[in-house]
Amino acid sequence: MSQETKKQSEHLLQVENLRKYYPVRGGFFRRKIGDVKAVDRISLELKRGETFGLVGESGCGKSTAGRTITRLFKPTDGKIIFEGRDITNLSGSQLRNIRKDIQMVFQDPYASLNPKMMVGSIVSEPLLNYGLGSEKKLKNEVMELLTKVGLPEDAYYKYPHEFSGGQRQRIGIARALALKPKLIVADEPVSALDVSVQSQVLNLLKSLQKEFDLTLLFIAHDLSVVKHMSDRIGVMYLGNLVEVAAADEIYRNPKHPYTQALISAIPQPDPRNKSERIILTGDVPSPQNPPTGCPFHPRCPEAMPECSEKRPHLKEVKEEHRVSCLLYE
Repeated sequence: MSQETKKQSEHLLQVENLRKYYPVRGGFFRRKIGDVKAVDRISLELKRGETFGLVGESGCGKSTAGRTITRLFKPTDGKIIFEGRDITNLSGSQLRNIRKDIQMVFQDPYASLNPKMMVGSIVSEPLLNYGLGSEKKLKNEVMELLTKVGLPEDAYYKYPHEFSGGQRQRIGIARALALKPKLIVADEPVSALDVSVQSQVLNLLKSLQKEFDLTLLFIAHDLSVVKHMSDRIGVMYLGNLVEVAAADEIYRNPKHPYTQALISAIPQPDPRNKSERIILTGDVPSPQNPPTGCPFHPRCPEAMPECSEKRPHLKEVKEEHRVSCLLYE
């Protein structure tokens, strides 16, 4: 077996130099005058059965990356390889067939549910779309799915507005599981929920992952949540991946100055464990006009003159620990 074939067999998903740009138009004729570089050349792999956490502050492009990987957005450039098959430019029936295996749990559990449909119809809709039976035939299967996500069977006959935020997110999870997908992209699935409910939904996702043999791409901005959920973590800044490593490794030994600043901001439950807080100066640059060289250099406490000229790339500094920083080149 070749190295490439072996890699594809153990990786469910491979993303290579993925870019998603949005054109900016101006002037009387609405000509293109630039691009918003929401996702700018990111590369990552998801092993079968693992949870990969994608973390970063608001506006860094992590949600856009998730939606581009699921092909809800069309990529500007790069490759998305799912189970050894390039799905980057698929359309029509070919893309529809792939979508059975890639599902999404959205951030807002109310906006993502049709308020005019009963929960039973919401969860059975994906099955009906793929002709897997009539709603009457699928009723028992849907009720069983609702029970698995922690909802009573009579939820089948109710509407989304009759449930709390946490329960609505469980409905969204049940809908995502209906087609028995191989990959679920969870886009900030608990950020809109009360703190008391977040841990319940996170533990539910972990137990369902084992039961359904799922691979998860878990997107969040809360570092403690990502650590609880993830096997490996990728840190994003201004549309770029700046560090990728195992969860424990990235918290114990962060290499990139941006990751170090994020880790230093995590509250410590024990006041005796004081750590020095790294305060970043300045604002996040606009993705329409990102800095030359390293995107983080205007705010980096470790910046060197060459950081403004040379763009770093993800480089392995330890086994399975990659960093995009000129300090390690």
